[in-house]
Amino acid sequence: MRPTGLSVWLAVLVLWIGWTAAAAAHEVRPALVQIVATAPGDYEVTWKRPVVGDMALRLIPHLSGGALEKPPAAEQVAPGYMTRVWRVRGGAPLDGQTLRIEGLEHSVTDVLVRVSAPAGRSLDMVLRPSDPAVRLNLAPARGIAVPGYLKLGVEHILTGFDHLLFVLGLLLLIGPNWRLVKAVTAFTAAHSITLALAALGYLRFPSAAIEALVALSILFVAVELTTKGRVDPTLAQRRPWLIAFLFGLLHGMAFAGVLADIGLPQGAAAEALLLFNVGVEVGQLLFIAAVLAAMALGRTIWKGRAWTLPTWSVRAPAYTIGGLSAYWLIERTLAAV
Repeated sequence: MRPTGLSVWLAVLVLWIGWTAAAAAHEVRPALVQIVATAPGDYEVTWKRPVVGDMALRLIPHLSGGALEKPPAAEQVAPGYMTRVWRVRGGAPLDGQTLRIEGLEHSVTDVLVRVSAPAGRSLDMVLRPSDPAVRLNLAPARGIAVPGYLKLGVEHILTGFDHLLFVLGLLLLIGPNWRLVKAVTAFTAAHSITLALAALGYLRFPSAAIEALVALSILFVAVELTTKGRVDPTLAQRRPWLIAFLFGLLHGMAFAGVLADIGLPQGAAAEALLLFNVGVEVGQLLFIAAVLAAMALGRTIWKGRAWTLPTWSVRAPAYTIGGLSAYWLIERTLAAV
């Protein structure tokens, strides 16, 4: 392969994804505020925030009525999350209060808010770093109030830097042709299967081990990229859709980790799952479109240039992806152990 400016362009893109992942401190899982009210002043508040090892994100929920300023009635630390529960009796009416998440504006995560009250009143929404507070206006239920799951799916894939690197590796391995469509379709079908099975409780797995295997899948694709163009193509190069399907099963279980931790709304689990999966697909297609546009721009910029680049630049994207995935593999394996 002749070294081209496009190779360097792609290496820069991979490095940008890796740098952004490091800046995000590897924490993009959402937190959860779930409020179940039985009367205007009687309700239970459950707060779940992500934990990495012994470190928890500094996110603190506040209700304007002051109920969450008191010590919680219960507290539990489980793998990946810390849970606190407040039980309020005879407190300020929930309707009209403001829920604010202190510290959210300094994070890269989201907070899913789920409120249920008597007479079928409910609220489902997502708080983001740009808007960490919401006024709780409990209106009568209007069908399925789970549009937040669609946005959650889009944001999860676009901030899931390891998943994006796997998709990028597939794109570089296959190239922009009909085989890419085939591989992406296989990847979508596979992760949709395991996402649904795991989110609905039919499939259980250790999340730390799955995250390590996801890193291994990226490393596998990186190794395949270093052998691209040889006389005897490997199975992954001959049948990329098969590799995409097999590893897609792993990635689907990783996607399901988000929904397994925050749960699905009662009575609308299937709809919320569908919206989350559609969001993942929309985000994935947006990323692929952006990469293809970047590749086209790179070709245009470097077309006709007389600049000579070193031979190693051809392998730069593969080694960059491989280095990042190897780091994640070691880090996640140690975390799992």
